[in-house]
Amino acid sequence: MEQKEKLQEENQHAERATDAIKNKTVENKVMKNKELQNTESKIEKAENKERKKDESKKEQLDEQELIRESGQLSLAESRWHQKIHLLSVIGEIEGHECLSSNTKTTKYEHVLPKLAEIEDSDQVDGVLVLLNTVGGDVESGLAIAEMISSLSKPTVSLVLGGSHSIGVPLAVSTDYSFIVPSGTMVIHPVRMSGTVIGAPPTYDYFQQMQNRIIHFIASHSRADEKRLEQLMMNTTMLTKDLGTILVGADAVKEGLIDEVGGIDQALHKLHEIIREQKNECL
Repeated sequence: MEQKEKLQEENQHAERATDAIKNKTVENKVMKNKELQNTESKIEKAENKERKKDESKKEQLDEQELIRESGQLSLAESRWHQKIHLLSVIGEIEGHECLSSNTKTTKYEHVLPKLAEIEDSDQVDGVLVLLNTVGGDVESGLAIAEMISSLSKPTVSLVLGGSHSIGVPLAVSTDYSFIVPSGTMVIHPVRMSGTVIGAPPTYDYFQQMQNRIIHFIASHSRADEKRLEQLMMNTTMLTKDLGTILVGADAVKEGLIDEVGGIDQALHKLHEIIREQKNECL
């Protein structure tokens, strides 16, 4: 009897020992799984952090590339919580032929698709157009001006330095326009480079193109068509050419530009128009 009890005790002791070993093994497995999960979690967090850094760096590079190639930038982190697209019209407006690599240019093949994308995007609330241009190709300049004027998104232009020749239609194509006090605008007749055939149809074509420009400017500003033609044909200001130079407040006085102001006023006005448009849609 005693041997039987002793044997049972030994069996129970063995079973407890076996259970303890099993429990210890399970605990070790659980600990290893937890350690493995923690390690994987740390690796995943590190990879996510690295990925975010890479994405942020790529976005910065993309923005820098966009500025370098087309002078455009998205002002997403606005104090007014509105998304503004910045469009710069700089240097000479390039036509159907590439200009010299030494010349700063605005390429219509970059600007037109971007404007179409802006119109169809719900990520852009308005467009700010910065102008410092000597003018350029008439057809390309008018094409950009027509695109800007037909946008349903609020638009504001700011003339910095100058907006000459075909830059004038671009300056007046927005919903509201500003010019800095020292900014200038040169209004002159249409010019053509290269071979010109001295025949009446050539001069008729010149007149037709000039009328297109004058009509666009008059229909998008407070300026009068007859007054614009007078300014174009002015012979008393430029020594080697016809035309008129308007400085800052003079452009406002002639009805071309709405107001004298800088970047602060231009951005404030654009956000104001955006708010008004959003309120009307509610």
